Amino acid sequence: MRSSNRCVDVKPVVRAIAIMRSAMRAVAGGVLVWAISTPPVLAQANRSVNPPAVPQVPKTLNVATRVGVPPFVFEENGELKGFSIELWQKISEELGVQYKFARNSNVRDLLNAVKTDKVDVGIAAISITSDREEQFDFSYPMFESGLQIMVLAKSTGSSSPNFLSLFFSPSLLQLFGIMILIVLVPAHIIWFSERGRDGGMEISHSYFPGIFQACWWAAATLATQADSMPKAVVGRIVAVIWMFTSVVFVAYFTATVTTSLTVQQLQSNIKGPDDLPGKVVATTKGSTSAKYLSDRNIQKLEFTNINDAYDSLLKGEADAIVFDSPVLMYYAAHQGKGRVQVVGEVFQKENYGIVFATNSPLRKPVNNALLTLQEKGIYQQLYDKWFRDR
Repeated sequence: MRSSNRCVDVKPVVRAIAIMRSAMRAVAGGVLVWAISTPPVLAQANRSVNPPAVPQVPKTLNVATRVGVPPFVFEENGELKGFSIELWQKISEELGVQYKFARNSNVRDLLNAVKTDKVDVGIAAISITSDREEQFDFSYPMFESGLQIMVLAKSTGSSSPNFLSLFFSPSLLQLFGIMILIVLVPAHIIWFSERGRDGGMEISHSYFPGIFQACWWAAATLATQADSMPKAVVGRIVAVIWMFTSVVFVAYFTATVTTSLTVQQLQSNIKGPDDLPGKVVATTKGSTSAKYLSDRNIQKLEFTNINDAYDSLLKGEADAIVFDSPVLMYYAAHQGKGRVQVVGEVFQKENYGIVFATNSPLRKPVNNALLTLQEKGIYQQLYDKWFRDR
């Protein structure tokens, strides 16, 4: 039997595999060279052509402020002065910008001007609150503050009412003026009807001193101390009417004095925020103090300007004022010295800040300027000038 095994030639196959391997190595090498040489090109292609724009601070800024909150902002001889004004001047120097102030009478108008982009920034004595933070951006805190209570001053070391201040209070002075006027009316009638009458009242026929004698009778009747009565019919009719009028007037006078004494005693009992319920408290519209009083259902009188709130306290229309502590302390040490006093501790502590519209590009540059002023000691110099040296 003949073998059928045959010898196969594998050389062509081996040669083909070697050629394929050589080709693959060449391709791999080319790809590697291309990969090494092309990353800068690819990176350049993927890189943004223009770098992110850096916010530019305008050369002139419109700055809203609130007039009438010394020592932060107040007007003197047509010029704005105060801690906040001088702080902004230093900030603008750090930023290298000019500025124009826009005056506002209350914080509500100031915030509205910022929100509607009428101004670029706002500075005064603006409290940073959670509600405002939702609608605005704020700088780093520029001042630590809080609320405090102001009442009328009382005699030091005495809990008794101040009768001298009560006697010269507007309500009693007005009452005395009315009394003098109404005394003159019956006095003239009595003088005219009783002058020179035989058997009548001893009143001189001449105007002087006759009118003084008639006024004395009218005042004595008012106090139920008259020692003689007119004899003429007209005089007697006037005397009867004047007697009834005297009773009404004495009752009204007594009620007024009693009310004034009660109010003065109530005011002297205000020592802190727990004593405010049941009292009439003055403050300004749109302020954090107004919100504090509203949240606690405390009866309040809201004014556009804090000076009007001071007047309401001095006139007895309000029992106390609740407002920012540094503003009340400044008033008590200057314009209101001897007439008002600040009582109790600072409560509802809060910080003041510079306010911007949401996402304002000015916030970061202003914050950097504030930090720079603190590092240089300039902020401390301003603080000492307006608060420690006064």
